[in-house]
Amino acid sequence: MKAMPMKRFDRIRKPQISRRGLLQSTAAVAAGGLLASAVDLSAPAAAHASGEPVLLYDRQAWGARPPTSPIEIIDAPDTIVVHHAVWPNTNDFSEKHAFQVSREIQDLHMDDNGWIDAGQQLTISRGGHVMEGRDRSFEAIRDGKLAYGTQVGNHNGHTIGIENEGTYTEAGTVVPTSQFGSLVQTCAWLCTQYNLDPFAAIKGHRDFNDTICPGQALYDRLPELRQRTADMLSYA
Repeated sequence: MKAMPMKRFDRIRKPQISRRGLLQSTAAVAAGGLLASAVDLSAPAAAHASGEPVLLYDRQAWGARPPTSPIEIIDAPDTIVVHHAVWPNTNDFSEKHAFQVSREIQDLHMDDNGWIDAGQQLTISRGGHVMEGRDRSFEAIRDGKLAYGTQVGNHNGHTIGIENEGTYTEAGTVVPTSQFGSLVQTCAWLCTQYNLDPFAAIKGHRDFNDTICPGQALYDRLPELRQRTADMLSYA
């Protein structure tokens, strides 16, 4: 991949999601073949003036189980960690399927791993649906805080994790436009809420632990993710 020019940000000023960036990213999600039931894509800027991702669903929407212990809310993270879920690369981009994936991931984390809840704070389906993972994650993000998760060994106290449905182990595996577009929107939202520089803040799971996650295909696109996230942001 050709190296992309980088923009550097003045961290003193708080980043905001620009209208142009929001419209471009929303169009990318729509181009992925979504029929959005959560929002009206005909007026994305009006519907999402807050900068939150287009297709955003809380735990109640997908039928989450309650955590087995209360979730701790801590200070803001300094890093956004991108994961892949090692899940089948389905062509079912529906809302119904996205909710099922969230339930299955939570079951795996709680029943097989023995964790108190889903480990990651956010999940993005291949159809571009963005779902709350760990309990209280939306509340924490909107308050500029972090719901303490279980997604990066020895680094959970300063990172927020995004689980992406699919398996991207092999270089060149296609990440759906709908999913990647929502990932850009989500990273821009998080950078805004936490006043983060996307070039410094967006990392892959393998940058911290001995793992192939988020897979070579998705890891190779992290420079693009940083740049497109930066392109969505303007500084007030």
